[in-house]
Amino acid sequence: MRIYGGTAQSSALQHGPRPLPLFLDMLRSETAASPERTAAVLKGLRRYQEADRGRPRRLPPARFRKRRARLRDYGGDGRPVVFVPSLINPPFVLDLTPETSLVRWIADAGFHAWLVDWGTTDPRDREMDVAAHVGRVLEPLLAKLPEPPLLVGYCLGGTMALAAASRMKVAALATIAAPWRFAGYGAAAADIGALWKAAEPGCHQLGLVPMEVLQTGFWRLDPRRTIAKFEAFAGMEAERAAMFVALEDWANAGEPLTYAAGAELFEQMVGEDRPGRGEWRVGGARVGPGMIDCPSIEYVSLTDRIVPAATAAGLAERRDLGAGHVGMIVGGGARRQLWEPLRDWLRAVPGSR
Repeated sequence: MRIYGGTAQSSALQHGPRPLPLFLDMLRSETAASPERTAAVLKGLRRYQEADRGRPRRLPPARFRKRRARLRDYGGDGRPVVFVPSLINPPFVLDLTPETSLVRWIADAGFHAWLVDWGTTDPRDREMDVAAHVGRVLEPLLAKLPEPPLLVGYCLGGTMALAAASRMKVAALATIAAPWRFAGYGAAAADIGALWKAAEPGCHQLGLVPMEVLQTGFWRLDPRRTIAKFEAFAGMEAERAAMFVALEDWANAGEPLTYAAGAELFEQMVGEDRPGRGEWRVGGARVGPGMIDCPSIEYVSLTDRIVPAATAAGLAERRDLGAGHVGMIVGGGARRQLWEPLRDWLRAVPGSR
């Protein structure tokens, strides 16, 4: 398996996991009773940090730009399909390796595929919340295309794609593991709120929400799994190990959020469930599933710890999957469970070839 070496910028950074001090704290806690496990995890950690990443990835061309974001052209013939990734982590989980790339696979399936690249974050953009990223970045990028696109949003990118589809003409909307009814986080919302309460003063001062703050929240959902996967990596065979490195590099990379985007996400979305209550606004106008007048479908993981199934929006169609939040995109069963059904659904949209 070939793996991308990351961008020229990211290849110069120290490899994760980030934040490393928290990882080591979890390691001590999870393996305190077993020195053998501690040694295995540390062996896996060293193997990961020393793994050969190859040459830096060559990014597809950016045909359109808005502020710091780019719309990258993956080619193909047919109707435009625009993939909208989350603001959290880089967009390239949708194009992880040459062999594991949902975007490239859709381009080869009779569509013209595009990927939103949110670009770098600048503290001067501290007042750009999630809604502003929709109204002032995503929508203008989509408007540059020659026809209304088929819109596919992943994770928070699906939340944002749904908002955009509420306000402008798109040919269809598909969301993947996208939260909308944030009350579905249940008791976990209190833990997320406590994390934000502790981090908010520093984030306010910086004008940014560092990736380490977000990663801390993800790890706390399942610390045992976070440690166990590095233990398993210590003895993993080469083909699986290459995928592990690519995926962990993605998970440990990513730009910080702007302060306003973090505040809106933690306070108004997770804390108050404004989208689920029909109170989220973009550009002063309410957005939500009831305002979409195009074909729509949501792909929902029943085993997702990051975006629980209970947070789904309730679009016109729904498909439940057994894969996890990331596995549904890049796992061994991703093509059968998600890629092929998504392709078939896009082909069935009126006007598609």
